[in-house]
Amino acid sequence: MFTGIVEELGEVVDVTANGDSAVLTVRAALLGEIAHGASIAINGVCLTVVGQTPAGDERRLDFDVMAETLKRSVIGSLRVGDKVNLERAVRVDGRLDGHVVQGHVDGTGVVLLRTPGDAWESVRVGLPLDLARYVAEKGSIAVDGVSLTVTAVGDDWFEVGLIPETLRATTLGARAPGDPVNLEVDVLAKYAERLLSARLRPEGQA
Repeated sequence: MFTGIVEELGEVVDVTANGDSAVLTVRAALLGEIAHGASIAINGVCLTVVGQTPAGDERRLDFDVMAETLKRSVIGSLRVGDKVNLERAVRVDGRLDGHVVQGHVDGTGVVLLRTPGDAWESVRVGLPLDLARYVAEKGSIAVDGVSLTVTAVGDDWFEVGLIPETLRATTLGARAPGDPVNLEVDVLAKYAERLLSARLRPEGQA
């Protein structure tokens, strides 16, 4: 589990296609020990460390990326030199500073509009209709793995406000209109819908 609080910006150093899967290599300076098999969220996608090598004060981390991840997220469009948001899995005794993020991307959206404010920016993101019902004003959403509060919603879009720290410390500061982003809606909304649909289903109906 993650919280949507990005720890650092990593850099893609290699993407090796392998049929319908790929191996992604990212240069990072993540502090502390990273064990083989550890979970790291890369632009909001939970990936498993399958190898690592020292690179000066940094290290290179290798991740296997399967076909489902390439289909559901923008990981498949990453190129060498791209910056990526990195977050290690939250410790059980850690603070939940963002919201519950699983690292299971529900789909992708597209940046539609950026509106600068005095010390922040409003960003409008278009999203698929099948995800729009899970997004509520003042609710939470993860955009490229960043925990954000929804400030406005439409039929097929939502808006978020980005403070200077988010603009500086995450990839969202450089996302332009037309750029795709990973989206993970609030898992609690999906479970609530599932439970309600089962309760309302006629008795005996599968």
